[in-house]
Amino acid sequence: MRQGLSRRAFGRSAVAVAGSFGILHYARGEQPLKLRCSLDTAPSHVRNLSIVDYLRKVEDATGGQVTSEVFHSGQLYADLNVAKALLQGQIDMAAPGDWTQTGIVPDADFCQLPVFYGHRIDVTERASDGKPGELVARQLEGKLRVKVIGPWLDLGFHNWYSTRKPLNTIDDIRGLKIRSPGGAGISWRIAFFGGIPNTTAWPNVALALSQGTFDGLVTAHESCATAKLWDAGVRYSYEDHQYAAQYIPMISQAFWAKLTPDVQALMGQLWISNISTYRSNAYAAEARARRLMEDNGITVVDPAEEILTATRKRLQAEVASLVRDARLSPDIVRTSEESVNGSV
Repeated sequence: MRQGLSRRAFGRSAVAVAGSFGILHYARGEQPLKLRCSLDTAPSHVRNLSIVDYLRKVEDATGGQVTSEVFHSGQLYADLNVAKALLQGQIDMAAPGDWTQTGIVPDADFCQLPVFYGHRIDVTERASDGKPGELVARQLEGKLRVKVIGPWLDLGFHNWYSTRKPLNTIDDIRGLKIRSPGGAGISWRIAFFGGIPNTTAWPNVALALSQGTFDGLVTAHESCATAKLWDAGVRYSYEDHQYAAQYIPMISQAFWAKLTPDVQALMGQLWISNISTYRSNAYAAEARARRLMEDNGITVVDPAEEILTATRKRLQAEVASLVRDARLSPDIVRTSEESVNGSV
């Protein structure tokens, strides 16, 4: 379990992993361990690229002792269902979005607290790398019998998207049916601004949009672009950076227990040594995705900083109802607020 890993610590870990581990070898005739990983986004998505890169590095560093097979695009499970598959041993690894795990660990919704709204992504990273993330990871490990292998992988900011109605202000959400990726916190925010929440698993979103099942959605530029949601009718986006979405990398304890201590240590260090690169790739992917969306006819509105601050205050005034609806613990609320107030 990590303890508040900073960017500087990531760099030190990269040096440590290079110096402490060579290529591991296994005895001739010994069968390699095959790790099965389920992801519900497309192969070109930044999460998929990061996980594939990591698992390739694991295979190389273990001399083939650990191999892998990644199932993309929800071939096996949507993120909303992947925790059960991990628990039952049907897969060995997943990196579900934190928002999809709130039914199991409500505190995973901590990034929906208004204190994070509209802030830089490093504000959320500081929290997930620190005490709030530690609280969530400990609960997930206990309930799902998994190993959270290290700091969380960034997707990027979630924003608003719509098909027919232009989104020029936050009040344009009123009356729209909005798809939520999951979690009580996002549904609370949709309802707060007068929208009607609808939870649909990601692999079904494009079809549901094209059929008019909902009028818009909450997602990230990267997810919108890799799924080409303009083909499903998305035309507008209000980029309010309502929260920074992250993926939680976890391996089932059943698989983890098959590994020798040195391989366990290697896999953990490999993740830590590469997380800064994966996060930087996510930032770049988000910028590319926005340009691609605009090239395909999506109009993006950027609210001014003072508007974001005013909206954050509106949300904060009702934070007690969010805490109640999302069943957030006093500890997660306190540590989240302490983390943000110490980083802004």
